[in-house]
Amino acid sequence: MPAGRPGPAAQSARRPPPLLPLLLLCVLGAPRAGSGAHTAVISPQDPTLLIGSSLQATCSVHGDPPGTTAEGLYWTLNGRRLPPELSRVLNASTLALALANLNGSRQQSGDNLVCHARDGSILAGSCLYVGLPPEKPFNISCWSKNMKDLTCRWTPGAHGETFLHTNYSLKYKLRWYGQDNTCEEYHTVGPHSCHIPKDLALFTPYEIWVEATNRLGSARSDVLTLDILDVVTTDPPPDVHVSRVGGLEDQLSVRWVSPPALKDFLFQAKYQIRYRVEDSVDWKVVDDVSNQTSCRLAGLKPGTVYFVQVRCNPFGIYGSKKAGIWSEWSHPTAASTPRSERPGPGGGACEPRGGEPSSGPVRRELKQFLGWLKKHAYCSNLSFRLYDQWRAWMQKSHKTRNQDEGILPSGRRGAAREAR
Repeated sequence: MPAGRPGPAAQSARRPPPLLPLLLLCVLGAPRAGSGAHTAVISPQDPTLLIGSSLQATCSVHGDPPGTTAEGLYWTLNGRRLPPELSRVLNASTLALALANLNGSRQQSGDNLVCHARDGSILAGSCLYVGLPPEKPFNISCWSKNMKDLTCRWTPGAHGETFLHTNYSLKYKLRWYGQDNTCEEYHTVGPHSCHIPKDLALFTPYEIWVEATNRLGSARSDVLTLDILDVVTTDPPPDVHVSRVGGLEDQLSVRWVSPPALKDFLFQAKYQIRYRVEDSVDWKVVDDVSNQTSCRLAGLKPGTVYFVQVRCNPFGIYGSKKAGIWSEWSHPTAASTPRSERPGPGGGACEPRGGEPSSGPVRRELKQFLGWLKKHAYCSNLSFRLYDQWRAWMQKSHKTRNQDEGILPSGRRGAAREAR
């Protein structure tokens, strides 16, 4: 063996302790006195402290061999050796540790504070919990999809993170009588949510609140009072179909089916539509669809792919006066408008002949009509009948102009003159 190189035993003694056992200390339990040949006790055991606090801890050695003293001990926190200047020997068997301005625990199960012998073996361990008490939960919202269940979610607090395991319990009871009940199906629509599947009463209000608890304290939300009938929602409308309206290059027809979940209940429904072009993320919303299950979108760009979604808001269930809760949007449905057959600028269009009236005023009137239609009556059947009449009149006017320009065959041209 070359001179100056430590032997295998010395190399093994200098290896850091494996990390996995350290990480499991606060899960499976830290070593206690009597658990090995070199035994020790850490005090205080498993302390819970506020962020920014200080900790004074000691590791006291007991047992054989007698050569084990405090001078050979050292500390680790989450597997990392702490600087020796943070420790001091109190007596032959006790090593003290001073930590100041503690940060929040890196894991909710607690940080691992471990006392080691000179050879790196673990003598004792303690779980260190550093965090904040829970804040008051807020922003509770609840909804029902079949008037028999209730799903609620909430926000845990203004800052949220407590660095400690915090338990949230959703409680509910009938407003004027009955006992407190605790929701049992958590994390159904997110980390802070719970689902009550059945056994809820109608036509009577409930009180609902959330309680938060951890090692440093507890907090309770404000009480939310609601009637199940006032918070009914549905799944998105199924079978959304989007199609062209004949050869009209600026319109699409949207049709859908009413949500089947509430078909047996007395209620009204109103709908919203939103749409966007294929290469955009900006949606345009159509609010005034009312309770129809079809709609015609106008003022669209020719030859363009559109994505369309629909959602439903049931209201007036058994006479409820509340506005209702919107469903989620349906899956996007795509369709394209027909390409325009009219040549654009520079595309070979004929210029008007001298002395002939320009079509500019007619186009401006049509644009004004479409602007009014888009703003006031997107999905009104009456407005689209008017629009169809407008298009028929435009076609008739265009035919009359063609006759005046001599475009008709000679035989039909003479007939046109006689008719006039």
